[in-house]
Amino acid sequence: MRVRSFTIYDIYKRNATLFKNQIAIKSENKTTTYSELFGRANRVAGWLKGRGIRKGDRIAILAKNDPQFFPLMGGIAAAGAIMVPINFRLSAEEIGYNLTNTKPAMIVVDPDFEKTILDLRSICPSLKEYVTFGPDSGIYISFDSLLKSPPGEAVELDGDDPFVIMHTAAVQGKPRGAVISHHNLVFCTLQNIAIMGLTREDSYLNILPLFHIAGMFAALVMMHVGGRNVMIPKFDPKVAGKMIDQEKITLLGDFPPILLQLLDEQAKGEFTLSTLKHILGIDMQETIKRFENLGYGQFWLVYGQTETMGLTSVCSNREKPGCAGKPGPLVDIKIVDEFDHEVETGKVGEILVRGPLVFQGYWGEEDLSKHTFRDQWHHTGDAGRMDEEGYLWFAGRKAEKELIKPGGENVYPVEVEKVILEHPSIHEVSVIGVPDPKFGEGIKAICVLKPNAKLTGQELIDFVGGRIARYKKPGYVEFVDSLPKKEDGSIDRGKVKELYGTGPKG
Repeated sequence: MRVRSFTIYDIYKRNATLFKNQIAIKSENKTTTYSELFGRANRVAGWLKGRGIRKGDRIAILAKNDPQFFPLMGGIAAAGAIMVPINFRLSAEEIGYNLTNTKPAMIVVDPDFEKTILDLRSICPSLKEYVTFGPDSGIYISFDSLLKSPPGEAVELDGDDPFVIMHTAAVQGKPRGAVISHHNLVFCTLQNIAIMGLTREDSYLNILPLFHIAGMFAALVMMHVGGRNVMIPKFDPKVAGKMIDQEKITLLGDFPPILLQLLDEQAKGEFTLSTLKHILGIDMQETIKRFENLGYGQFWLVYGQTETMGLTSVCSNREKPGCAGKPGPLVDIKIVDEFDHEVETGKVGEILVRGPLVFQGYWGEEDLSKHTFRDQWHHTGDAGRMDEEGYLWFAGRKAEKELIKPGGENVYPVEVEKVILEHPSIHEVSVIGVPDPKFGEGIKAICVLKPNAKLTGQELIDFVGGRIARYKKPGYVEFVDSLPKKEDGSIDRGKVKELYGTGPKG
């Protein structure tokens, strides 16, 4: 390793000595110590080397949360390869795009997605190795076989080497792969360990998906501090609540409606949530206050993007309820106008970020990366303001990057609009975010039909859900005679939100 580098692999190596016999991962009735985890990661690295995987090669992962993700991640780090985690909620076409965009040499899936990848083989000739978290099946080799290989040596790595390509929501119809380095993740974990005061006594319940920056980051935070990562197959509020009590979970990640469902179940008296010291994420103030009123822990407000490791600003909700946190110790933030001039305190503008948490750029998008990093700042495309005490307040997105976040997922309106316009009955459409009682923010399509066309809202919702990830389909549809326009003839999104954004219909 380079003299000033500290990589994800170094976390595994360090923990194998300092926390040798401490449980690193617990799932159902199985446990893995940090010493065992390091050994398995090295055996994965040995298998990768034996199959010709070299530094910089991409390895795609299409799987639900699985404890085997952790030795796989360590092995990929040791080999100097690059992870491409893929959102399993995407449609087959969208998964195919992520693969053709990054050209992985290998893919790891869980059994539920073996057929999906087989159907996409023809468009991704770069794939040479197929591994499954299940038993051997056709061209798929069981991940257990990798764990029987001789250990491999870690390659020479630099902390700025890329480690993850994580695709963000589609802009202008096409997702972009954010390139994340070892140091990006390491600095982010250190920052939040310091802010939240985490120790080896803490434990995290993995309910956020590991393909998401928030889920991956939180799992790495717990690993870096030497705590326990506890796995459950999928989120169920009753199961999760009982697991929190049983395993003395201290940290949880949250996007609506996770916390609300947990609190509703907790009110029935089957579990207490009394060990839960920290909840990190985004939620409605009403829900946050319910948790705080239990008297057990605190809710940490955050702002961030995939491009900034998910957590750019953080603070306890008790400090400044409703804000978006305050800049972390390794983050510099400024607010600028449309000409990139810094604005006065309290004025809304674009949020710019600088520091070691900022990603490396977009995979294969040199011009876009240069534009995003102009003047040596990362331009987030998000709007916000800083108050007199230095707290950040989120104020929406710039028009070209307008984003809807149902349940923590990223959905760009233009991507949904593109699919809706493929329906033969639709003349025009504008997609906006509206308040949603379950997911915090919902997707609403305001549509103009072609002359004499007939279409129901549910028919349109089903049409969209069959073409892109189901979480991107509208939850609400409203048909109107016309959409407001600007002088240039384009749809006036601001006016659409003003007219139709307060109360969803359909």
